[in-house]
Amino acid sequence: MRWENLTVESGGHSRAADAALFGADAVVSRTFDTPEFRGITFHEVRARSIINRVPGASRMPFEWTVNPYRGCSHACVYCFARKSHSYLDLDTGLGFDSQIVVKMNAPDLLRRQLGSRRWLGEHIAMGTNVDCYQRAEGRYRLMPGILGALRDHANPFSILTKGTLILRDLDLLVQASEVTDVGISVSVGFTDPTLWRTVEPGTPSPERRLDAVRTLTGHGIDVGVLMAPVIPFLSDHPGQLRATVRAIAASGASSVTPLVLHLRPGAREWFMAWLGQHHPHLVRRYERLYAEGAYAPKWYQRRITRQVHDLAQEYGIGPARAGMPRRLPEPAEQVDAPVTGPTQLSLI
Repeated sequence: MRWENLTVESGGHSRAADAALFGADAVVSRTFDTPEFRGITFHEVRARSIINRVPGASRMPFEWTVNPYRGCSHACVYCFARKSHSYLDLDTGLGFDSQIVVKMNAPDLLRRQLGSRRWLGEHIAMGTNVDCYQRAEGRYRLMPGILGALRDHANPFSILTKGTLILRDLDLLVQASEVTDVGISVSVGFTDPTLWRTVEPGTPSPERRLDAVRTLTGHGIDVGVLMAPVIPFLSDHPGQLRATVRAIAASGASSVTPLVLHLRPGAREWFMAWLGQHHPHLVRRYERLYAEGAYAPKWYQRRITRQVHDLAQEYGIGPARAGMPRRLPEPAEQVDAPVTGPTQLSLI
């Protein structure tokens, strides 16, 4: 593994080409023989920086991120972050799903960085690479310390997740929302249980995620739903879109924002292999639809957006409002890995 291939910002804010994010001698690899972690290896590391700066070319509505994990047991076949595993010489397919890097010192490191005179209290986004509430969080419990640090420094933040484990930290989220701006988004692209089991096999079901939305909103926390990804020919039928928006509205979500599937290198190969296995009759249609690159044609994206927004209006909810945590079509990765150009964020 090329652990030394990851570089960090000197002092947390300026890039230093020769500074390793963590050294090979700081890595401890563990496996746990329990049903929920069987087949997964955890690489425990001590990071040297935890607040990452989003590249200036990014169109994301935030500048700073915190990602306590690399790799994700959600195993979403479309996840862009698979590409980031190649920077560690780790496999971007099954390896991404089963080789999880855990930044053990993330809470303490964040607390120190938030207390630095150089830190100006800017918004921090979480869940922008991989899900901070994936199954590993149930064992390592990094998020309570992270949320506690953000609360104690009254630092604004947002979280995007597919993980219902966020409810474990409900009290911390409520406490933080009393002293700073807190934005929560839950990702639910569709409600079809058969599609969910094959395309997002390691995630809680869409129904459970919407139950989490209902619980969070019931405690006064504003929650938007990122309807992502809308998967062409598999979850984009008008009846499917209606069922999904109806369920989102019933959960009490304040907004719904659709995002059509896009396939960057790394995710594209893995997704197309899955498609060939489960829906071989769609392979040629996908090759034509995505012939021009990672994104579906603008006409298709506009059609889906219009349909979802019309349904949202019908059911009494709307798209994300200005300032709400949301995903844009062409974001970029964080700077804790080599970046060659813009890429999608993980649809966790």
